[in-house]
Amino acid sequence: MLQQILTDMFIDPELLAELNEDQKQVLFIKMREEQVRRWKEREARLEKEGATQKTAKKDPAKSVQWLTGLDKDVWVWVMGDHTNDKSYEQICDEIFAQRAAMQAQKEAEELRAKKEVELVKRFSCVLMDPELQLREEEERQERERQEVVKQEQARQAAAEEQSRLEEELKKKEEEERRKAEDEVRRLEQKRKQEIYMDLKEIKEERDDQHWQDSLRKSKAADLRRRSIAKQTREDHRRRSVKALEQGRVAAVARVFGGDDKPVPLPKPRSLTVTSDTLKRKQGVRRTMSTSGREHIIRWFQEEQLPVRAGFEKDQSRIAPWFHGIISRQEAEDLLREEAPGHFLMRVSERILGYVLSYRSEDSFRHFLVDATGGCYMLLGHQIRFGSLAELVEYHEVVAHAGLLFWGGLVVVCGPVGGARCLPHTGVVVVTARCSG
Repeated sequence: MLQQILTDMFIDPELLAELNEDQKQVLFIKMREEQVRRWKEREARLEKEGATQKTAKKDPAKSVQWLTGLDKDVWVWVMGDHTNDKSYEQICDEIFAQRAAMQAQKEAEELRAKKEVELVKRFSCVLMDPELQLREEEERQERERQEVVKQEQARQAAAEEQSRLEEELKKKEEEERRKAEDEVRRLEQKRKQEIYMDLKEIKEERDDQHWQDSLRKSKAADLRRRSIAKQTREDHRRRSVKALEQGRVAAVARVFGGDDKPVPLPKPRSLTVTSDTLKRKQGVRRTMSTSGREHIIRWFQEEQLPVRAGFEKDQSRIAPWFHGIISRQEAEDLLREEAPGHFLMRVSERILGYVLSYRSEDSFRHFLVDATGGCYMLLGHQIRFGSLAELVEYHEVVAHAGLLFWGGLVVVCGPVGGARCLPHTGVVVVTARCSG
């Protein structure tokens, strides 16, 4: 671009307005250097071609020296940049005033000369012919009339010139306003596009972050389910091996004269079909119900205590969320004053199984836990667990991952006050309110 400017020796005013002071000075110096270079080339060409005598008499030592400022740099003055510089309108007004003063002074000198000539004629020709005097008077009046006409024409011309200059100034002002408005609109459109792209990028980043969070939660839940399933298979295999070893020991004991007591037969269960049984959905497995509290206690004591149901995973002590055999109303009373997310596990009073009581946002929810087949699972679900502790731990994990539609287990409702022992079982039953 600089090479093109130096070649044309012209710069667009809009481009010049965008340059700062240093750039303007550098450009001015470059253009002057280009002028000097071209002049030297021209002088050299004329000398070779046999320039005219006038050209030959030029001082060969002629050169251009730049005026320097206090900083020893080339002094450059750009009209309008200094605070004391006058504006374009002020300069035009001063030029008009100067022209008017010079024109008025010239007209006054001419008028003064004419008056002097008339006075000389008047007083030197007192004895002249009256006719001649009359003719001269008429000529004088005619000249005065012509002078008045000329002055009027001059005033009209000055007024027209002033009007023309004012019109040019108005057109220039309108052009500048139009350019400024176009620039503002261009910047507005550019800024609008930038803001739009920024908002779009922010939205894409948020969507991508949400997808990454969902993917991470899903992977965590899937990994947890696999871990629990693996642990369940290991526990089942371990219990199976233990049962086989116990069977072998019992067989050896019988062979060598051990205890001859017969193996107890399984306790019969009621298989009465009721209307509730007919209304159940197909494919949903349910445990057999009974209304005897003693039967449930005996079932818990003979089948669940040996496998440490309701204990922690290390089977060292009873889990804080296990509350033994309590009624539905007692469970709701314990959870009533607690925040949503509190839960407890209790032995069902109607079926051979357990109930997971949960405090939701606006009510209480009770989920039956099937305890048949040597495993535990929520009634209607497909995931099986080797112990109640594993079932509770799984739903605590998926609750923190946000994968349960009913909220999940968040806070354990454990005992904070006194406790009593359930008769014939040794299971602790909480009598005080729960705490988070």
